[in-house]
Amino acid sequence: MEKENKKSLKWLWILIALVAVAGVGVWCGINAGQSEKGVSSVFGLPALLTGIFVVTALGYLLGRITIKGVNLGTAGVFLVAILFGYLCTLIPSDLPILNALRLEAGKGNTTYYKSVIQNVGLVLFVGSVGFIAGPKFFRDLKKNFKTYIVMGVAVILIGTAVTVAFVLISPYGSDFWAGVLSGSLTTTPGYSAAQEAMKALGMSDTLVTLGHAIAYPFGVVGVVLFVQLLPKFLKSNMAYERGLLKPEVMEERENKEEKKLFKCDDFGFTALALAVVAGLILGGIKIPLFNGINFSLGTTGGVLIMCLVFGHFGRIGSLSLEIPTATVKALKELGLMLFLIGAGVDGGVSLVSAVGDDASIVAWGFIGGVVITIIPMVVGFFLGKYLLKLPLLANLGSITGGMTSTPALGTLISTAETDDVAGAYASTYPIALVLIVIACNLLINLMM
Repeated sequence: MEKENKKSLKWLWILIALVAVAGVGVWCGINAGQSEKGVSSVFGLPALLTGIFVVTALGYLLGRITIKGVNLGTAGVFLVAILFGYLCTLIPSDLPILNALRLEAGKGNTTYYKSVIQNVGLVLFVGSVGFIAGPKFFRDLKKNFKTYIVMGVAVILIGTAVTVAFVLISPYGSDFWAGVLSGSLTTTPGYSAAQEAMKALGMSDTLVTLGHAIAYPFGVVGVVLFVQLLPKFLKSNMAYERGLLKPEVMEERENKEEKKLFKCDDFGFTALALAVVAGLILGGIKIPLFNGINFSLGTTGGVLIMCLVFGHFGRIGSLSLEIPTATVKALKELGLMLFLIGAGVDGGVSLVSAVGDDASIVAWGFIGGVVITIIPMVVGFFLGKYLLKLPLLANLGSITGGMTSTPALGTLISTAETDDVAGAYASTYPIALVLIVIACNLLINLMM
C-alpha cells in the first residue's frame, strides 16, 4: 500500500511540474508577443530563457522514464530539443515562445544564441571532465598508451571504411557522406574540416551540412543507449567492474603544505576559467596539413587538454588549481544539458528542411548514419575485450572517446556510478579527434 502511494505521489508531482512549465511558457509567450525587438526587450528575454528551461524540464522528465532498468538520462533533453526544433519549423513563426524554443530570439541572432548556448555547455562539460580525469590521467595514459591508440585508430578506421562503402554504393557523393561520418561520430571538428575541404575546392558545403544534421541525432542517442544497454545485456556486476577501474592508491602530493595554497574562490571557478582560456588559445592554433587544409584541436580538444594539465598539476606556484568534487560534478551536468539543447534544437530545424527537399537523401543518410555509428562500436568492443583485454568500463570509456561522444560519456558515468571512466575517454579522444579530421579531409579530396 505504501509503495502504491509513493508511486501515485511521484506521478502527481510530474503532472504538477508539467502544468507549471506549460503555464510559465504560455505567460512568457503572451508577454513576448508585446514586443517586436526579440531578446533586446524585457519581454523577449524571458521568452528565450523559458524556451531553454522548458526543454530542460521536459527533457529530464523524459530521461527519468525507466523501462527494464534503462533510461535516457540527460539524453532525454536532446530528444526533446530535437522535437521542439522540428515542431517550431512546422508551426507559424510569429509565435514568440516558439521562436524562443527554436533559439531564434530576434532576427539575425539565431546563430549567435544557438552557438553561445551550445559552446558554453561544451566548454563546461569538457572542462569538468578534464579536471576530473586530470589527477590520474597521465599515469593511466603512460600505462595504457598503446591500448588507447589502438582503440582510437580502430574506431575511426572502421567508421571511415564503412563510409567509403556508402560512397561507392549510394547515388550521393563523398561530401554528403563526410557530413554523415562527422554526424555519426558527433564531431564538430570533423564537420568543420569537411566544410573547409569543400571551400578549398571552390564547392558548396550544403550537402556536408545536410549529412551531418541527418546523422547527428542517432549519433548521440545510439552511443548513449549502447553504453547503457551493453552492461545490462552482459549482466555485468557493476561493483566488480568499478573495482577493476579503480586506480592504485594515489600518492600524497610531495608538498605537505597543500592547505597553505592560495585559493581565489571556494568553488574553483578561477582555476576553471584559467584552464578554459588557455584551452581556447591552444584550440585556436591551426596546423597546415595539405591542399590548404588546416588542423586544429578546436574548442573541445583544446579545453580538454588544458583542463587535464591543470587538473594533473593542481597548482601554479602557490595558487591552487583544485576544484571541489561537488562543483565539478554539477558543472559537468549543467554543461552537458546546455550542449544538448543547442545541438538538439539545431538538429530538429535542419531535419525539417532536409525532409522537405529530398526524402530519399534523408533515408540514405539516416540508414548510413545508423550503420556508421553501430559497427565501429561493436567491433571496437570485441577488439577491446578479447584482444586488448580491457575491463568493461575502460572498454566502454575508450569507445565513447573513439566515437568522440560527449553525451555518451555523461551517460556512462551515470551507469558506472564512477567518474573513473573519464580517464579512458580522455586518453582515446584526442587520438580519435585528429584521425576523424584527417578522414573527413581525405574523403573529400580523394573521392570527389
